[in-house]
Amino acid sequence: MLTLIADAGSTKIEWMVLEDGKEVKHLITRGFNPNYADMIVFIDILYKEFPEDFPAVDAVYYYGSGCGNEAARARMHQILKVYFEEATEVYVTHDLMGATRAVLGKEKGIACILGTGANSCLFDGNDISERAVSLGYLVGDEGSGCYIGRKLTRAYFYDLMPLQLKHEFEEYYHLNISDFIDNVYHQKEASKYLAGFTKFAGEHQDDPFIKQLVKGCFRDFIEVFVKRYADCHALPIGFVGSVAYHFQDLLKECLEENDLTLGRVIQSPMEGLIRYHCFD
Repeated sequence: MLTLIADAGSTKIEWMVLEDGKEVKHLITRGFNPNYADMIVFIDILYKEFPEDFPAVDAVYYYGSGCGNEAARARMHQILKVYFEEATEVYVTHDLMGATRAVLGKEKGIACILGTGANSCLFDGNDISERAVSLGYLVGDEGSGCYIGRKLTRAYFYDLMPLQLKHEFEEYYHLNISDFIDNVYHQKEASKYLAGFTKFAGEHQDDPFIKQLVKGCFRDFIEVFVKRYADCHALPIGFVGSVAYHFQDLLKECLEENDLTLGRVIQSPMEGLIRYHCFD
């Protein structure tokens, strides 16, 4: 039996075909979000970016950005069902469910996304029973790469950063305020632009200033996205995303300060989704 798992974001979609848990085919295509693009774009991805020798699969599990509402899921399901005509099962759900299954499997707990953006949900072992409100990068996304980048650039331009660290930051990015303002307020993908500054924080996370800045961001995340759940102290808290993965030692410290338990931390949902569908 050939199983296709898709981890679909707005920027890229990772497609993995497996047989008995072993990789048969791996493909990266353009991303897609049905909330922001017409379905014809997704059809174009399937018919133009898939190779002719892509194997006929028996089951499709699609975890996608923008698939949180029933109407979007129905449209995606219809297109996938037509394209993968030999598949006897086509399942479409949102990316938060993908993250949840990736880090928790079938275990009760709290699943968190901590990458460019941030989100969380409470999982009862079968379904999401409660989820956080996501306000996006302009107002929310506490603890995310965008949030850390915003705090870091603010410290740089306001001269709140130690002088030596500021010189290193200047050498790293060669920032000027006019370009910064233009990228944040006038260009597309401002959240991704701000999140790009997190790389500097990752390479300097032993620096006392950076350490406290990042931990402050994680404390904000915990207040908004973890403590909202009544049983948070009794449940494992799993994370998926590059920020959680690369800063997991600092994240663990912040959780332990609040008597919270860090669960599985993975950079990408795919490895956990393979485990969920092929081995759990």
